[in-house]
Amino acid sequence: MNLKILPADPRASYLAARAEIDAAIQRVMLSGQYILGPEIAAFEKEFADWLGTPGAVGVANGTDALELALRAAGIGPGDKVVTVANTVTATVSAIGASGATPVFVDVDPATLLLNLDALEKLLTETRDPRIKAVIPVHLYGQAVDMPRLMGLAAKHRLLIIEDSAQAHGSLVGGRKAGTWGHLAAFSFYPTKNLGALGDAGAVTGRDPVLLDQVRLLRQYGWHKRYVSDLPGRNSRLDEIQAAILRVRLTRLDTENVRRQEIAGQYLDALKGSPLRLPQVAEGRTHCWHQFVVRTPRREELRAHLEKKGIHCGVLYPVPVHRQPAYHDASLHLPQTEQACAEVLSLPLHPGLTNDDVARVIREVLSFGW
Repeated sequence: MNLKILPADPRASYLAARAEIDAAIQRVMLSGQYILGPEIAAFEKEFADWLGTPGAVGVANGTDALELALRAAGIGPGDKVVTVANTVTATVSAIGASGATPVFVDVDPATLLLNLDALEKLLTETRDPRIKAVIPVHLYGQAVDMPRLMGLAAKHRLLIIEDSAQAHGSLVGGRKAGTWGHLAAFSFYPTKNLGALGDAGAVTGRDPVLLDQVRLLRQYGWHKRYVSDLPGRNSRLDEIQAAILRVRLTRLDTENVRRQEIAGQYLDALKGSPLRLPQVAEGRTHCWHQFVVRTPRREELRAHLEKKGIHCGVLYPVPVHRQPAYHDASLHLPQTEQACAEVLSLPLHPGLTNDDVARVIREVLSFGW
């Protein structure tokens, strides 16, 4: 009987670096320093250097990274933040946690990323002074057209907070996602390209004043211990996760190359199928966090593959504006809604062998199209 093929496999990522990760954990345990110690300081520097940005601040998770970035930039009650609805609800819950209100725009049908024409139309037609920021979601491993977005931001005096949770290594014109906006938020959830063995996140940016605000907010607003200068909270990246991330960061470029190889095999083999394959925009490099195909027969194909031991993901089945907590019957985003009904993530992670990939391809093509 064939073994299961999983859409992501954090256990395989751990086993691939087990000796190094175990040594890193033991190093922390023996140090006796478990919160905001040398491991997080080292990881922050190493991650910022890898990105090519001046600074990074480790926080508890990616959702907190977004919220604290918004708050550090001065976004709060009465403000509006534009984003997309084909994202995990964490993006929107972070906006709400900051006190701001989300405003949704539709996505580009080719890339499923923020439609900048729709954004520009919204900004030009509404001229709403309460719109203070935009969160572009770099979805599936492909980044939004950041040069154009930063131009719109300058014209309309908007803050840009990049949601880079799925974009560890994505490039726009040779420059990494997470280095373009005023701040950027990263998640290191275990299934990400750069994944911890638990929750973890970071805020990156070029402005030391904004990054210092994030540092204050992540630990109760303390400059001086037990004295809060700001109403902060506890959102600390712990030393064990930071040590694990330091190990995994050294392997990230190699693992992203493997992801590109797998994506290339899928693209070559499935180009004649009825599936709508992912498109990479000109001038951008995809880090292939997900390999997302589209078909109106998504659930049938998903069931067929599952019977063969191949498990796929759906990111995301219900757009945020159609979910009970955020439902807005007056809002219609046709491209977003169609995409959420059709998207299917084929297995893609560095632990897959070429035989695994060939098996996925064979079973996709054997579906009764």
